[in-house]
Amino acid sequence: MSPDNAAPAGTGEGQDKMADEWAAAMAEAKPAAGALTAESPAPFANFATGGAAAAAGNDINMILDIPVQLTVELGRTRIPIKHILQLAQGSVVELETLAGEPMDVLVNGYLIAQGEVVVVNDKFGIRLTDIVTPSERMRRLSKGG
Repeated sequence: MSPDNAAPAGTGEGQDKMADEWAAAMAEAKPAAGALTAESPAPFANFATGGAAAAAGNDINMILDIPVQLTVELGRTRIPIKHILQLAQGSVVELETLAGEPMDVLVNGYLIAQGEVVVVNDKFGIRLTDIVTPSERMRRLSKGG
């Protein structure tokens, strides 16, 4: 027997006593403010009411604060690694984009618009001139770029 005169842990009598002690301790414990108890149901949002329009409104609200990477691309080019290794301060890299062409606006790497560069309060910005439609985005994705 253990020093507190309880039966060894592996016996049925010891397990019953331990279960009784746990039950008594749980009954004495008072739940913290706002804590769930067996008598209080968990608060769940009701997603079944409101119809499809309300559900769509709730869905869009859930993602409005998710940050995305917005990039304005001046241009691109492909050059061999040996030319990259020869670059130094003052080097000029020729881009495929012509002067005056609209800049691409990408969100997480996907083209969503085109625009022209503007300067506002000594900072660069972009004035959107063309928004890519969802069908055009899908067409570009299926073409691979």
